[in-house]
Amino acid sequence: MRRVIRSGRAEVPPLERAERLGPYLDRIRELHERCGGNLVRVWEELRAEGVKVGYASVTSFCRRHEIGHTPKKVVGHYHFEPGEEMQHDTSPHKVRIGGARVKVQCASLILCFSRVLYAQVYRRWNRFTCRVFLTRALKYLGGAAGRCMLDNSSVIIVRGNGKNAVPAASMEAFSGRFGFDFVAHELGDANRSAHVERRFNYIERNFYAGRDFTDLDDLNAQLEQWCDRVNGTPRRSLPKTPFELLAVERSALKPLPLHIPEVYELHTRRVDVEGYVNLHTNRYSVPPHLLGRQVEIRETIDRIRVFDGHKLVTEHTRSTPGARLQRVHAEHRQQPRRRHVKQPPSPEEALLRTVDPALATICDHLRKRYGGQALRAIKRMHRIYLDYPTEHVLEAARHAVAYDLHDPGRIEQMVLRALAGTFFRLPTGDAPPLPDPTPDKDEPEDDA
Repeated sequence: MRRVIRSGRAEVPPLERAERLGPYLDRIRELHERCGGNLVRVWEELRAEGVKVGYASVTSFCRRHEIGHTPKKVVGHYHFEPGEEMQHDTSPHKVRIGGARVKVQCASLILCFSRVLYAQVYRRWNRFTCRVFLTRALKYLGGAAGRCMLDNSSVIIVRGNGKNAVPAASMEAFSGRFGFDFVAHELGDANRSAHVERRFNYIERNFYAGRDFTDLDDLNAQLEQWCDRVNGTPRRSLPKTPFELLAVERSALKPLPLHIPEVYELHTRRVDVEGYVNLHTNRYSVPPHLLGRQVEIRETIDRIRVFDGHKLVTEHTRSTPGARLQRVHAEHRQQPRRRHVKQPPSPEEALLRTVDPALATICDHLRKRYGGQALRAIKRMHRIYLDYPTEHVLEAARHAVAYDLHDPGRIEQMVLRALAGTFFRLPTGDAPPLPDPTPDKDEPEDDA
């Protein structure tokens, strides 16, 4: 400080110091090429040759002299006409949903002229959810720009990159329906889609901050309301609000089709033995008559529809993929019971019940034992009642009920035992034979 004061100069003198590695510039370039760009090996070779410098000195020297480093280029400014381009991209975010931090994929689409932004959040990002998001976004914007700029994501691009990128067949068909083309920028050229890239940081810092969400639907509903507010807010870089510029740009956008079909994913599944179809680790019940059959599942973003051929057999609320949940409709598990229509008793049974309580009790036990097959036993009991004297049948029936005997065969044996020698007159060894009741053909018949 005393030396600076004695010098009497207020300007700081320039620092002029020779670089320690300056004399080895050509040698370092040679080692960098021979070592395949590995600066650790370059540093080790220099130390072996007696150059005692630190590794950080080598890396900073190589940066200053652009050894192994591409010089930075000045970024230009892109100008877009109305309806010329829109930009789409996704970014992983961590959000509080249901009191827990959940990793989600935030998808956004922005018109480059009016800067109107639309964003939504999904648990999984694939071609199905991409088509769902773009359909919602184009409805929100009221049309599509002629070109959709994006990175080289494999969700949309199936092969190649940059100007050689080829979209997947389903995504190309989707863009053809709305009249725009998918275009991928060159690898590493993130500035080409700077409008959409810059919005992700804005969403993280201004939308998620201090907000909790009950579920994904609540998050997306609040995010859409937030986009409405942001698109209606003036900006310093724009002459008007994005919504006001959209009114000017809308005439240059590709108009929406007259009919926009619902986006769904088609799956084929076989109903298992428990009456369920499995989709994304979740189970959905189907009617029991489809057990073992192959059905078609149409998965939308919020519904699961099961078709048997062209017939819709059931519909469920879509569970979050990977949640391992089970959705059951009550009518698929509780079969409607057939109402038992009580048949009137047969004439034989009605007669037996009116004769004596003992016979009615025997009919009740036969019904209880044989169920619907009791008519045969009741008819046999009716035959016993008609063939034998009533007093003996009733006596046998009362004894059978007293001893809990209800078999018609046993009751008939009891009746025959009571009638032995009284009702049936059978010939014995001592009794003379009975006369022949048929008259003699030679004798005239008695007129009396």
